[in-house]
Amino acid sequence: MKVVFRVDASLHMGTGHVMRCLTLANELKQQNHEIVFICRDLTDNLNLFIKYPVLALPKNDNFQSDGLYLNWLGATQEQDAQQTIKAIPKNTDLLIVDSYALDEIWHKKLRPYTKKIMVIDDLADRQFDCDMLLNQNLGTQIEDYKDKVPNDCELLLSCDYALLRPEFSNLREKALIKRQNTKEIKNILISMGGSDITNKTYEILQDISDNLNIVVVLGGSSPHNKMIISYAKDKENIKVLIDVDNISVLMFDADLAIGAGGSTSWERCCLGLPTLLYVLAENQRKIAENLERLDAVKIVDNLKVNLQNILNNLHFWQAMSENAQTVCDGIGVKRIKI
Repeated sequence: MKVVFRVDASLHMGTGHVMRCLTLANELKQQNHEIVFICRDLTDNLNLFIKYPVLALPKNDNFQSDGLYLNWLGATQEQDAQQTIKAIPKNTDLLIVDSYALDEIWHKKLRPYTKKIMVIDDLADRQFDCDMLLNQNLGTQIEDYKDKVPNDCELLLSCDYALLRPEFSNLREKALIKRQNTKEIKNILISMGGSDITNKTYEILQDISDNLNIVVVLGGSSPHNKMIISYAKDKENIKVLIDVDNISVLMFDADLAIGAGGSTSWERCCLGLPTLLYVLAENQRKIAENLERLDAVKIVDNLKVNLQNILNNLHFWQAMSENAQTVCDGIGVKRIKI
């Protein structure tokens, strides 16, 4: 089958949509499907990072919209649909769409150019015209999509379908044994996403004690990298890494994570990593609240207080680890059949 992904990354949107599509693309490639990406040429995109053919849609520097997600898209739905129609390869079998800005209006326009459409979504906030819909988030139910998808649409819902790379499931067993034997938090991993435009990482570093070993992971597109590196250069307990390719190993080595919501939440859960969680965008809030309801994370309001409470409470963070590891087993991508 010829499978085409329509997905973007940018400074404001972050990298998560592209990264999870790449996880699915890699699995489909192993099944001998042909893979192509269609991505807009946005600021700080990942087009050169994607190791598949990328058909680039033009950037429109003058585009402005009252809608947040349309601003992320960088075009109207009509414009994006027409440009995608021009770009999409002939004889496309499956078009996989991962964008909060695109709904049934866009899907209907692309129908004649593909045999099937699959949507990757997190919000359940609009109408869809698709054959398959994947929402990997904890607590998602069929009722969330009632009257929003065609009657014959196949729904793939919950963390059973979380799009994690194989490296996480490969480390899961060893990681869970390690968590059981951890009696003290010494190593902290800070990762606030690919862009961290609010510079939350710098704020966090101000509130952490010097007697903890800290690994900071930054995306190459983050506008505050120089500030973080400068702050950490004279501190022996802080190590700063940029654009890592071994995040699963870093999570394995950590005793506690301080991070943002979003897709990385499932990676931490898979490895049973206790987490102090920041909600950096509204589309992360439901995920965060559902995880906290299970006592699988602690949403941060005051880092100094939250961190000290965890450091002093062995039962609390061990229980958090045990709850987190029940959320996601790391093999969700294997369950997706196209």
